[in-house]
Amino acid sequence: MPKLPQVSGKETIKALQKVGFQLVSQEGSHIKLARVLPTGKQTVIVPAHKVLKKGTLRSGILRPINLSIEDFLKLL
Repeated sequence: MPKLPQVSGKETIKALQKVGFQLVSQEGSHIKLARVLPTGKQTVIVPAHKVLKKGTLRSGILRPINLSIEDFLKLL
């Protein structure tokens, strides 16, 4: 398994937009993104921080939308 890179919230948002996520709203430093799939709607919250913690990226962003680390690295 490859290591997670240090990425910003802005870089993460750009990568997620490549797989169909669109900006829904923003409250403070947290940005809500969503996409519609045939199986339903997926929503994820991305903190607009300079550096995202690796646990936040892995467990809070990638895992709920079933995006592997390898696929995420390709999107960066």
